[in-house]
Amino acid sequence: MEQTPINEDSPSVSKKAAMKQEKLRRRQEQQALAAASRSLAVDDELDQLAANYGEFPLQSKTVENVSRRTQVAALTNALENCSVRIRGKAHTIRVVGKNMAFVVVRESWFTVQCVATVQPDTVSRQMVKYVAGLSRESVIDVEGLVSIPSVEIKGTTQQVEIQVRKLYCVSRAPVLSFNIEDAARSDAEIEKALQAGEKLVRVNQDTRLNNRDIDLRTQANQGIFSIQSEVGNIFRGFLLSEGFREIHTPKLIEGSSEGGAAVFTLDYKGQPACLAQSPQLHKQMAICGEFRGVFEIGPVFRGEDSNTHRHLCEFTGLDVEMEIDLHYSEVMDIVARLFVTIFGTLNKTCQKELEAVGRQYPFEPLKYLPETLRLTFEEGAQMLKDAGDEVDPMGDLNTEAERKLGQLVLEKYGTEFYILHRYPLAVRPFYTMPCHDNPAYSNSFDVFIRGEEIISGAQREHRPELLEKRAQACGIELKTISTYIDAIRNGVTLHGGFGAGLERVVMLFLGLDNIRKTSLFPRDPRRLAP
Repeated sequence: MEQTPINEDSPSVSKKAAMKQEKLRRRQEQQALAAASRSLAVDDELDQLAANYGEFPLQSKTVENVSRRTQVAALTNALENCSVRIRGKAHTIRVVGKNMAFVVVRESWFTVQCVATVQPDTVSRQMVKYVAGLSRESVIDVEGLVSIPSVEIKGTTQQVEIQVRKLYCVSRAPVLSFNIEDAARSDAEIEKALQAGEKLVRVNQDTRLNNRDIDLRTQANQGIFSIQSEVGNIFRGFLLSEGFREIHTPKLIEGSSEGGAAVFTLDYKGQPACLAQSPQLHKQMAICGEFRGVFEIGPVFRGEDSNTHRHLCEFTGLDVEMEIDLHYSEVMDIVARLFVTIFGTLNKTCQKELEAVGRQYPFEPLKYLPETLRLTFEEGAQMLKDAGDEVDPMGDLNTEAERKLGQLVLEKYGTEFYILHRYPLAVRPFYTMPCHDNPAYSNSFDVFIRGEEIISGAQREHRPELLEKRAQACGIELKTISTYIDAIRNGVTLHGGFGAGLERVVMLFLGLDNIRKTSLFPRDPRRLAP
């Protein structure tokens, strides 16, 4: 089926022209479907095998005589000559004359070839015609016998065929905004084609996000979100094994938890409120309540007007808080062991997913050390200074400086994962504990992957009078955090913790260029749908 190529990212193609070409592509696909149907025209006589195909019967009609469905991933040579029933999307459809049609069925990222060949007792010409008229991405049920072809099947993950006996359409798809094959192409493949004088379709980011349900069907996206799910599982499993308790803190709060104006405000039954910038204050209050170590995986809201590759207005926080015995390095110990465990487990158990992501978005495996490197902020600043960069010793590192330091660390220590600690107190949140030997610095740290920050953490200030002083200096109204201050005043042990963004962790582990690729339905300053 021929399509008009469209490169939506190319400056030479205007938005109006791109829309015109896209409409032409859809019209051509609709015409091709109609032509395929007409070419297989047969007599309108009653089809004695009509019960073997057509629209899927009403669901939940009966629980009797229902054959158990087989997952496409489970279709192997061991099932030769077995009768199976599968369900998936019609990935591609190819008709060979009036007596045969091929349908590649896709379930998640697994695909299998199904063959409908005219047979006296099972498949009629009308059935082949019906198959030809299916639209791509329609959901279909297929029943048939598993066979092993004599030659390798190119373009499918499963190396068996299903000889179709029955086929029903569960949900018929329209002509979609773009094809899965186009959405699954790598930039390298597109550029190579351009150099050869061939134009391939490039599906840009906004088109993908506006049609996220279609975009998520690519193998790369299946891999990304499988890996993201696994990160959450490892995070939870590791902390549970260390004696931590999972908690769930409120997302509607009275005042800012981080300070500053980057909050989403709302009216809460006539009372001003906001969405939580982090679970920070409540996870500390849990420590006050003698929960020795807690963690949460939950939504975090930031009202920052940051249209960057790594910022979102809503993301999934990976938050931890814990008692400290003697030194805030105990928190860094947990961070180091936790993330080395995450990286090692992903590399071991997600090889298929990593390969799927790498085919569309090539990346180098993350370099990290078994014992995580730790540098003080002053040491990091000196490395930048020695390399000819000016750094404010009492300020924070900007994005460019963080990337430069990441490169310097990689060259000197051979790692892309490291901890930078003892930050200047002035650039840390109000609840951060000052260093005992120099109050201009703090018992705090950031963690970096590939030159970008993924974690901020610190020992918390447990002296209520100093908390109040710092909060006021940061512009926070004390009445909005009074319950938090009271909890600290009621007595709390030494404690600290950290927070990471799940989407950013996955983005940087996979070497992706934009956090929107690792957010299921991104929320940024310009996007509130779908």
